[in-house]
Amino acid sequence: MADKSGPLAGALRSFLKQRGFARRMEQVAAMEAWPDVVGGAVAAATRPLAISADGTMVVGVKSSAWMNELSMMERELVAALNRSNPAAPIQRIRWQLIP
Repeated sequence: MADKSGPLAGALRSFLKQRGFARRMEQVAAMEAWPDVVGGAVAAATRPLAISADGTMVVGVKSSAWMNELSMMERELVAALNRSNPAAPIQRIRWQLIP
């Protein structure tokens, strides 16, 4: 088994950090954490779609009623996401209707 803390791993971490990819990978972790952070009911009605480099998360929503409700909760959702993943904070959430 390869040593995860060897020189190659260190060089890769350094490269990713220098190129800004490490932060982008941390941002993707917010998408993976979405269901745990928002809970079952919200997760069932939504799907994280993307995160831009500026920290904008795009979330697909199944109905305009959910979109309206979640828009009012945006500040709390952003704070919860950032508590679960402080390394690459989300700045805002944009909602998009999906089929």
